[in-house]
Amino acid sequence: MVKNNIIQVDGVDITIASKGDMDYLCLTDMTTNFEGGSKLIEKWLNNKSTIEFLGVWENLYNSRFNSPEFGGIKNETGSNKFYISIKKFIEKTNAIGIIAKAGKYGGTYAHKDIAYHFGMWLSPEFNLLVVKEFQRLKEEEEKYLKSPEWIHRRFLTKVNYTIQTDAIKEYILPNLNLPKDKENIIYAQEAELLNKAVFGYTSKEWVNDNQEKALKGENIRDNADISQLIALSNAQVLNKELIKQGLSQSQRLQILQTATEETIKSLNRSPTLKAITPKRLSLNKNSKQTLKDDEED
Repeated sequence: MVKNNIIQVDGVDITIASKGDMDYLCLTDMTTNFEGGSKLIEKWLNNKSTIEFLGVWENLYNSRFNSPEFGGIKNETGSNKFYISIKKFIEKTNAIGIIAKAGKYGGTYAHKDIAYHFGMWLSPEFNLLVVKEFQRLKEEEEKYLKSPEWIHRRFLTKVNYTIQTDAIKEYILPNLNLPKDKENIIYAQEAELLNKAVFGYTSKEWVNDNQEKALKGENIRDNADISQLIALSNAQVLNKELIKQGLSQSQRLQILQTATEETIKSLNRSPTLKAITPKRLSLNKNSKQTLKDDEED
């Protein structure tokens, strides 16, 4: 999903990313102005109060948390010989609240609840500034989703959807001879093709990773940014032409993905678009800036 986002606190850029519907703050960034730097993270981790807090959090939110292994760690915490690294803690307990991420936007990330706990340990004043700035960001995102610009683009994708459905009706369905009650399957498959091309997700995959938003009635396209909605609108028109050419779904997906990536890159460089779009998390699952399992280290 997810392109990085940034908040600034005391002159320090703190990277925010998301995994599913959970927001993670970069603890490494948070230590920038503190003596000891990133070494403070493991110093904090090895406190008994931190271990206890992480255990409570993981038991609440992580059904795969290794509680027996955690129990052993908890019992050892506080002894003179005890020390555990972030990586080892994650490996032993199957924790999801803390992520060690490699790559361009690498560092140690933690769910916002845990990041606030770390921030309080660093400095109560600094932590309050982090909380305030993060809340401001979320309010900005909420306003964005209600903005006239976003509503207009969302409307545009709905209008252009008829262009694609007409192509399906004219060029695909006649060759399949499906019963009327089965035709909706084809329309749904083509809609998912576009979701995959633009967002890197099918709608079902998005729901699995964003259950809280789905329960509120939101869907994958409701959470798209303006550049993605424009790319989606363009992809609907392009898909019609590709359908007319008789290309298979796999061939069309490859072409649509390439076209979409180029469109979004171009739009993201647009000063006009930047002026009306707040920094926010992207939905592209294939983004290199996502907290993906295969990037964790």
